[in-house]
Amino acid sequence: MMNGTVGALFAICIGALALADARARTDTVGTEGESTADTVKQLERDWAFAAKAGDVDKVDRILGDDWIEFSNDGRKLTKEQFIASVKNGRVKVESIELGPLEVKVLGDVAVVQGSHVQKTTTNGRSTSAEVVWMDVFAKRDGKWVVVRSESAPRTEVASRPRWPI
Repeated sequence: MMNGTVGALFAICIGALALADARARTDTVGTEGESTADTVKQLERDWAFAAKAGDVDKVDRILGDDWIEFSNDGRKLTKEQFIASVKNGRVKVESIELGPLEVKVLGDVAVVQGSHVQKTTTNGRSTSAEVVWMDVFAKRDGKWVVVRSESAPRTEVASRPRWPI
């Protein structure tokens, strides 16, 4: 299913989104969008922590039922497959350090771009990596959920702040 690629599992993330007109007001300083940005950033942290802890109930609440990730190796991963990988213990997360998160709020859609360094094993084999990713959130029934994710391995390592989870 995942062929040992945890970057696919945690790159948490990231789909294609047709962005709105560049002239549309999408800055969030001093608006409800600022609150939205904080909310989706916290959901990203919660998702990483839940995956590390094996908390499939929390992962289930964060991901939309139609969530799909296209991983760094081109594989398609569904919500059911992701949850099964967390649940069955094939993927073990020792640590995840999130980099800075950038959020763009577009009404009931929010795009989060970020990176993380993960220390993981898949089927007993090291799959640690540094990954860059993008997640697309949608507001459904008053709740933000991740609906698309895409990831890629980071090819250059830059010094930047990290927040261990």
